[in-house]
Amino acid sequence: MVTKIFNNTKRAFALKSDKDLKKALFIFKLMNQPALVSVGTKLTKLGLALHLPIEGLIKKTIFEQFCGGITKEDCLPTIRKMHEKNVFSILDYSSEGKDEEAEFDKDLEIKKDLIAFTKENDELPFAVFKPTGIGRFAIWEKVSANEQLSQEEQKEWERIKNRVDKICALAHELDVVILADAEESWMQDAADDLMEEMMAKYNKEKAIVFNTLQCYRWDRLQYIKDLHVRAQNKGFKVGAKLVRGAYMEKENIRASKMNYPTPICEDKEATDVNFNAALYYGIQNLDEISLYIGTHNEVSTYSAMRLMEERGIEKNDPRIWFAQLYGMSDHISYNLALNGYNTVKLVPYGPIREVIPYLIRRAEENTSVAGQTGREYALLMEEKHRREGNFVKRVK
Repeated sequence: MVTKIFNNTKRAFALKSDKDLKKALFIFKLMNQPALVSVGTKLTKLGLALHLPIEGLIKKTIFEQFCGGITKEDCLPTIRKMHEKNVFSILDYSSEGKDEEAEFDKDLEIKKDLIAFTKENDELPFAVFKPTGIGRFAIWEKVSANEQLSQEEQKEWERIKNRVDKICALAHELDVVILADAEESWMQDAADDLMEEMMAKYNKEKAIVFNTLQCYRWDRLQYIKDLHVRAQNKGFKVGAKLVRGAYMEKENIRASKMNYPTPICEDKEATDVNFNAALYYGIQNLDEISLYIGTHNEVSTYSAMRLMEERGIEKNDPRIWFAQLYGMSDHISYNLALNGYNTVKLVPYGPIREVIPYLIRRAEENTSVAGQTGREYALLMEEKHRREGNFVKRVK
C-alpha cells in the first residue's frame, strides 16, 4: 500500500537555510491574502508601465522564490543542489507577451540553445516551449477559429509551423523530450493540431514531443481518448503533460462577456475528477501514452502512486514523471524523489522585467486555488517550529 509520505518537512525543506525559510514564510503569508495580491499585482504593472526601478524589490522577494536566476548558468548551482536530492529540473525561459517576428526568431534560438544545454546536463531531462513565444497569439487564435488568413498571415503561420518543427526536430535528433505549454482555449485548437502533427512525425519509437492538457477544461478527458485512438491508427506514441490549468478566471470572464458556454469545469471538485480520470486513462494505457504529471495536489499524486502500485509499474518507470513548480510544493517533490519516483521541478529564468508577467500569473493562480498558499504556509511554519524545537533541545 502507498503510505503518506508528504508530511516530512525536514526532507522537504532540507535545502532551505533558516533565512530562506523565513523569506518563504513571508511570501506565502502575503500570497494567502487575495486582496493584497490583487493590489500588489496592479501596483507592479503600474510600476512597469511607468518604468519605475522596481526590479530590486522583486528580485529579493517573489523572483528568488519562484525563479532560478537571470541566465541558465545562474540556475546551475540550484539545479545541482536539487539533483543531489534526486530532484531533476526543467529550465524555462519565461519571457511572455512578445509580438514581433524578430522576437519570435530570437525565442526560437533560445529554445534551440536550451535543448542543446539540456542534452549536456544530466540533471535536465526535459525542455519546454510556449507556442505564443514563437508566434503571434492572433494568428494561433485565427487558425483555431478556422478563419480565412490573408496572404501575409498565411506566410506568418507557415513561419510559426516551421519554428515549431525546428524545435521538435532538434529535440528528436538529440533525444531530449520537449514539452509544449497549453494556453488560452481560443488559441489552443491550432496548437493541439500542430503538436499532434509533431507527435506523428517524431514519436514513432517513443514519446519525444508532449502536448499539455489543462484538465480544468471539461473536454480534455475526451481529447486524450480521441488522441490515443488517432495515435494507434497512425502508429505514434502520445506524450501527455497533465496539469489543472492557469487561465481559469480569464476563460470564465471571456465566456461570460462573449456569451458562450465556458470551457472550464463547473467547480474545483469537477476539475479534480477530470484530472484524475485523465491520469487513470494514461496509466491504463502506458504502453502508448507517456505521462508528465504536473500537479501540486497531494490526492492526485497519491492516486497516481496507488495506480502504479496496483498495476506493478516501477516507481522509476521512464514513462511517468511527477512535476511541480520551483518554489512550491517541496513537500511533494522531495518526498517523492526520496522514495524513488521520477520527480522534476520547472525552473523559470530570465531578465527580471521580462519574467514579471509569469510571476504575476503565478501569484494570481495561487490565490485562486483554495487552500494552496495556506497549505504551503502551514508546512513552512511546521518546519520552522521543528527547527526551533531542535535548537532548544541542543541548548539544553
